[in-house]
Amino acid sequence: MTYEEIKKNEEVNAYIKRGNDNLGVLGFTDHSQAHTAFVAERAAYILEELGYDEHEIELAKIAGFMHDIGNAVNRKNHAEYGALLANDILQKSDMSLEDRVTVMSAIGNHDESTGGAKDAVSAALIIADKTDVRRSRVRPQDRSNFDIHDRVNYAVTKSDITVDKEKKIIVLNLSVDENICSMYEYFDIFLARMMMCRGAAEILDAGFKLRVNGDKVL
Repeated sequence: MTYEEIKKNEEVNAYIKRGNDNLGVLGFTDHSQAHTAFVAERAAYILEELGYDEHEIELAKIAGFMHDIGNAVNRKNHAEYGALLANDILQKSDMSLEDRVTVMSAIGNHDESTGGAKDAVSAALIIADKTDVRRSRVRPQDRSNFDIHDRVNYAVTKSDITVDKEKKIIVLNLSVDENICSMYEYFDIFLARMMMCRGAAEILDAGFKLRVNGDKVL
């Protein structure tokens, strides 16, 4: 089972769509294939830049694309539900048991409330997922109806990750319009996620830094 096959898998895409629809009703930002593909590609980029092999990179991409399928069941415990659903799907493929367990474990540990990085695949997934903050994740609506999550994402006009190969430092660079969202609001939502990224970076034997509007804040 390859990443390209997972992207086209009918069952995976049905779960992602239903999960995103469910979260839309609950007022969450976008969790569609746009998010899952973004996470998959960013996870791959992180591992590639840090010198990991193609096999681990491929597993990170698969875990990244599948990581939110548990939202089709329920937002609460979605990581654990997603891990079980992923296992069921991957059992039907030619993926080895070892690789299937790696993907399942990464998905099951990506939520900040209960999880944490355990290996390179889960670490890359966590960093890629928790750093996906951008204006385009806000669902179309009147700005007067924005909650704090909408304001924080809408305020981010630019977001990218760079990896210093020599110093082994992962840097999240954000441009934030503080007329829309204060830094206090940003950290109210994202501090736990940024600390989870720092822990994940340690698993990769790397550091994690956050720069906002050109200044180091973490």
